[in-house]
Amino acid sequence: MDRADIVDQAFREKLAGGALPTGTAPSGPLSDTEAVAIFRAQCLSRNLDRRSRKMQAAGQGYYTIGSSGHEGMAAVAAALRPNDMAFLHYRDGAFQTRRSAQVPGTTPAWDMLLSFATSTDDPISGGRHKVLGSKALNIPPQTSTIASHLPKAVGAAYSVNLAKRHQPEHRVMADDAIVMCSFGDASSNHSTAQGAINTACWTSYQSVPLPLLFVCEDNGIGISTRTPKGWVAANYAAKPGLKYFTANGLDLYETFKVAQQAADYVRKRRKPAFLHLRLVRLYGHAGSDLQQAYLSKEIFEGWEGDDPLLHSARLLIEKGVLSAKEVLRIYDETEAQCARVAAEVVKRPRLKTAKQVMASVIPPARVCTTGNGPSDKDRAAVFGADLKQMDKPQPMSRLLNWALTDLMLEHREIVMMGEDVGLKGGVYGVTQKLTTRFGPDRMIDTLLDEQSILGLAIGMGHNGFVPMPEIQFLAYLHNAEDQLRGEAATLPFFSNGQFTNPMVLRIAGLGYQKGFGGHFHNDNSLAVLRDIPGLIVACPSRGDDAAKMLRECVRLAREEQRVVVFVEPIALYPMRDLQDDKDGGWMATYPGPDQRITLGEVGVEGDGPLAILTYGNGRYLSTQAAAVLAQQGIQTRVIDLRWLAPLPVEGVIAALRGAQKVLIVDECRGTGSQSEALMAMLHEHTTLPHARIAAQDSFIATGPAYAATMPSRDSITHAARKLWGQS
Repeated sequence: MDRADIVDQAFREKLAGGALPTGTAPSGPLSDTEAVAIFRAQCLSRNLDRRSRKMQAAGQGYYTIGSSGHEGMAAVAAALRPNDMAFLHYRDGAFQTRRSAQVPGTTPAWDMLLSFATSTDDPISGGRHKVLGSKALNIPPQTSTIASHLPKAVGAAYSVNLAKRHQPEHRVMADDAIVMCSFGDASSNHSTAQGAINTACWTSYQSVPLPLLFVCEDNGIGISTRTPKGWVAANYAAKPGLKYFTANGLDLYETFKVAQQAADYVRKRRKPAFLHLRLVRLYGHAGSDLQQAYLSKEIFEGWEGDDPLLHSARLLIEKGVLSAKEVLRIYDETEAQCARVAAEVVKRPRLKTAKQVMASVIPPARVCTTGNGPSDKDRAAVFGADLKQMDKPQPMSRLLNWALTDLMLEHREIVMMGEDVGLKGGVYGVTQKLTTRFGPDRMIDTLLDEQSILGLAIGMGHNGFVPMPEIQFLAYLHNAEDQLRGEAATLPFFSNGQFTNPMVLRIAGLGYQKGFGGHFHNDNSLAVLRDIPGLIVACPSRGDDAAKMLRECVRLAREEQRVVVFVEPIALYPMRDLQDDKDGGWMATYPGPDQRITLGEVGVEGDGPLAILTYGNGRYLSTQAAAVLAQQGIQTRVIDLRWLAPLPVEGVIAALRGAQKVLIVDECRGTGSQSEALMAMLHEHTTLPHARIAAQDSFIATGPAYAATMPSRDSITHAARKLWGQS
């Protein structure tokens, strides 16, 4: 028999025979009415699990992770407000069923079974995945979370109090809201959880408001690996800045009481708390998991003997709230409801085409209030003496600083965060003076943890802000890349566009930086970004383009709710000269605040028959090479991609009209680089002869060989002559 059927049968037999588990007497502030409501939510969650397993066995449902054993989370939901944002553990079906009953118009059995059946009518994911989540319930969807949602919960909690001082147009949470984030005992060991909780403690230690309730659902096992007894308490009971609460999650009265205490503490003190619930896991890890393969029968039968529904029945009967017959009636009612609804949801349509699946990769646009921008008086007050320099050519770093200033003046919901972005102004001075201009609230110096930086941004996006996080160097992104891949980019996909976390991530990157750092400060690989569905990657090459592209990136985030990565070539930050010393050929004047370069718009310089297709430092070097080639009688056009993902195919094809041959210049490594996609694009869309020059598949060295593995002016010139000379 399925263990779910064994547990069901045992519940009925023990309830009928009065053989209920022992425990403490029911006590605390839980009313009889609410106790019954919690129990009903527990029964509904349990029977949703059972029905989903039957659907899967019949080929009518798909991969599921059940919530059985974690029904105590219904009491946690009861202790919170239904508008408190909740980032849920995948075993929190009971939390969602109880919250659904608190919000009129929601239908938990129907909604969740539609998700189990992957129907297009599923109100959260549109049939893309079995997820917990609901826009109406303020529960952003999560799939198989391994602590990846904790950093954004920290960010969302931080945004609550910040929104009081700088209210974004699309604010979601109330002034006194708290954020709840739940996870398993095994997940608490993940580096992402450790980093997020450390960030919460670091923030709280400085008395910065952070209304966040962590809930650790401790069932003592992670898939097949047991959690050492006492480990969670030993790890989290005495962290600075984090108030620790613990409760028996099998006891709905105790769980409600302690959860209410913890929530009240967080709400009133605006400090984080850690609620440690002791629970059990029933049926194994996931749908097809056979726990008897790695656990002795004695262990999982012991958990089944501690079935939370048996404990709830005993408590309700002892308190005189329900009789055994009434307990069984509620259980049977929810079972019948699930069977009836399941028979209907399996008839509902499912996704069939790629177009249907991909419809939510790109989120829907939203209406934003747009004014006339800051007045001349406001700009003069903020820019000060810089205003007088704007008609003089400047390097990229200065123009980016001014563009950021104008954007933050115009849009109060823009907040920047990162290591050293505040008073120091970043490693290269791009954010200098911004703290003086806009205050530390909007220029947040973070601790040194890239996961927390991106999590802060994602969470703030949940509350209507337009975050602009900074990763100090491209190589450091790899410490936190899953926050983009597994969280930011997937949120609109798994919520059918209902939830988004717009941002513009600024990264100082790429190579050619002399005398500083080698690989970790010169990283010429963007492959990790280019294959994330829906992500936009922008890379400017000159200061005026950088300012205009940054404005478009903010528009994309603010109005189209996109996740945008803005890669700023480090070596071009200070670049002044192009061909000769002190010629000032790579500087530009500041473009007016209303000028921008739209997504997909490429840059073209020249109209020669030999096209050089490039970006970033490649445009700078190719422009140098073009001058040499012109002296040799080879006329070129340099096409700057600007937008690396999605590739601006239409713009490139238009720019190639009249060209006879194409040389791709790619400063990234040959393997996994943009040039691979560009070669394929040219093959598929043109008949033009083409070749490429890319960096070697190597890391970058420090010292005189800093650029040895990458294209140079001379190597580009040589490759262009070779291609042009081929018949």
